[in-house]
Amino acid sequence: MNLATLVSMVTEIKGDEVVVACGESELTGTQLHARAGRAAVQLLASGATALGYLDPNSVDLPVALLASLWANVPFMPLNYRLAPEQLIELARRHPGAMFVGGGQAAATLRAEGIDAIEAGSVCALDEGEVAPAWAEDAEQVAVLLHTSGTTAAPKAAVLRHRHLTSYVLGAAELLAAAGETAVISVPPYHIAGMANLLTNLFAGRKLVYLPTFSAPAWLAAVEAEEAVRAMVVPTMLARLVEELEVRDQTAPPTLLSLSYGGARTPRPLLERALARFPEVDFVNAYGLTETASTIAVLGPEDHRGARDGDPVALRRLDSVGKVLPDVEVQVVEDGRVLAPNCLGEIRVRGGQVSGEYLGVASSLDPDGWFATRDLGWLDEDGYLFVQGRGDDTIIRGGENIAPEEIEAVLHRHPQVTDVAVVGVPDEEWGEVIAAIVVATGDLSAEDLRSFARAELRSSKTPDRVIFRDELPYSPTGKLQRAVLRKELAAAV
Repeated sequence: MNLATLVSMVTEIKGDEVVVACGESELTGTQLHARAGRAAVQLLASGATALGYLDPNSVDLPVALLASLWANVPFMPLNYRLAPEQLIELARRHPGAMFVGGGQAAATLRAEGIDAIEAGSVCALDEGEVAPAWAEDAEQVAVLLHTSGTTAAPKAAVLRHRHLTSYVLGAAELLAAAGETAVISVPPYHIAGMANLLTNLFAGRKLVYLPTFSAPAWLAAVEAEEAVRAMVVPTMLARLVEELEVRDQTAPPTLLSLSYGGARTPRPLLERALARFPEVDFVNAYGLTETASTIAVLGPEDHRGARDGDPVALRRLDSVGKVLPDVEVQVVEDGRVLAPNCLGEIRVRGGQVSGEYLGVASSLDPDGWFATRDLGWLDEDGYLFVQGRGDDTIIRGGENIAPEEIEAVLHRHPQVTDVAVVGVPDEEWGEVIAAIVVATGDLSAEDLRSFARAELRSSKTPDRVIFRDELPYSPTGKLQRAVLRKELAAAV
C-alpha cells in the first residue's frame, strides 16, 4: 500500500473541514488534496528523484509530503539549522532532488548553485492538470530521514511505505478522534514530526502547527482549541513546567493528553510536570527513526499511579513502558537473550522496523532483528527500561558505567537544574567520570561528589565536576554528549 492512500482517505472524507492550520493559514481536506495533486504534477515534470523540505512547520509540510508520495519520490525533510557546509554536503549527496523552502537554508543552497525554490511555489500552484494515480508499491521509499548531522555528515534512514503504513495502522484508527486537535511543535526533520503528522491526520485530528517552540505560544495554542493532544521533547517539557510555575498555574483544561519522548526525561522534571498537569493523561513514547517511531509506551494509568504515590508506578516512571503489540523486543549480550532485569543491548523486530540506510546494506540480521545500540532491560512484567546509548558507555578501569545512572542520582540534588556525565581519557583508568553541571546557588564540586557517594559506589562517583551555565542540546532535545566529550578530551 502507498502511504498516499491513507492520507488521501482522510483528506477526501474531511473535504470541507480544516485539517491543518499554522497561524492564520488554514487548509481544508479538499484544499490539501488539490494542492498536493498539483504539486505532484510539478514534481513529476521536474524529474526530481526526491523532495527535500527545508522549512519549519507550516501548512506546506503536509502538502509537500502528500505531493511526494503521490509523485512516488522520497520525501526528505532536512534540518534547516545545519551549518552551511553540512547542508551543502548533504544536498550534493542527493543530486537529483528538488529542494523547497525559505530562509537561510534555501539561500545557502542557492548561493552554491543548488536549486532551492520557495515551498509556496510548489505547494500553492494555480488550478491545472490533476496528477495521475500513484503506484501501490509498498517497497518504494516513502521518507528519508537523516539521523545525525550535528558533528558529522548525516546518514539517511530509509522508511519504505510498508514501514510507515504498518506504524500508522497499528497506532491509530481511521477518523476515531474527529473533533480533537493535535498541537505539533516538534520539527519536521525528526521522526516524531513525521509520525505526529501521519497518525494524527489518519485519526481525524486537526493539525495545528507551531513554526518554532516557545512555552507561551504553545500554551496559547492549546488554550485556543477544545480538545488537544500534543507531543513534546524533554527540553520543551522543562520550559512548559517553568512557565506554569512562574504563572503559578496548572495546564489549560483543553489539554487531554501529553506525550513526551525523543530523549531521557529526568525524574525530577517528570514529577514537577505531573504536579502542573494534574488532569492530563501522560504518555511516554520510545522509538527510533529506524523503527518508524514508537515501539514502546508508558501509558496514562502508570502515570496516574505515580501521581498518586504508588511505589510500583513510581518505579515504572523510569521505564518507557510496554512494547507495542505488533513489535517484538529482546535484550541480548553476545548473541544470548538475557533474562528479565539483566542489562544488555535492545533489539527490535516488526513490520514497522526498517533498519536500513541509504546506500548501505540492511542492518537487520537474517531473522529480521534490528540492533538499536541502546542499552536496557525488560523487567518481569514486560516493562522496558532504557539505560542509554551503548556508545555513551564509560569504561573506567575495565568497568562499564552507564552515564544515565549517575545523571539520575545527580538530578535529585535540589540545586542541580541540569547535568551531563561523560567519560574523559585518563592514563591510569582509561577513562574517568566527568559531570558537567548546571546548578543554582553556591554548590561546590565536593558537595556534589558527597551527595553522589551516598547513593553510588565509589567507582561511579564523578572524578571531575565542571560547572557551566548551560548544556548543549540538539533542536530535538537530545543531550549532545559527543560535543562535551570532544571539548573535555581536547582540554586534557
